[in-house]
Amino acid sequence: MTGSASSKARILAGECYCRTVGYAVVDGFEYALNCHCSNCRRTTGSAFKPFAGIARDSLRIVRGDDDLMIHGDATGHDAHCRRCGSLLYSLVRGGAYVHVAMGTLRDDPSIRPTGHIFVGSKAPWHAITDDLPQYEGHVVPR
Repeated sequence: MTGSASSKARILAGECYCRTVGYAVVDGFEYALNCHCSNCRRTTGSAFKPFAGIARDSLRIVRGDDDLMIHGDATGHDAHCRRCGSLLYSLVRGGAYVHVAMGTLRDDPSIRPTGHIFVGSKAPWHAITDDLPQYEGHVVPR
């Protein structure tokens, strides 16, 4: 977390299920969406993954760095807790952003998901019941 803007921003806490890995992230997310792609469904074991996107340097691991399990490489990966398997965040957009799994946040972020992406491959047993916009594939955040 860098810069004077980050030092004035509210900091949110997040952690995995077993509380081994903890992180801090600036409450300055640029976008939030619900992803229904098959990869997000498999990695969360859920119908979709609510995530919030922010610049990579706005997230810091504060506990359990050695217990992170990384699937991918330095420019794109999913970061899980090695002990409990919780998906904490995904490194995306060439390594410049993280998509924080909103379910791992302990604190309430100021942002809410504004749409559903990859509904073209959503689970057939799941019905989207809110009024948020739905996109067949990916939408490019701002």
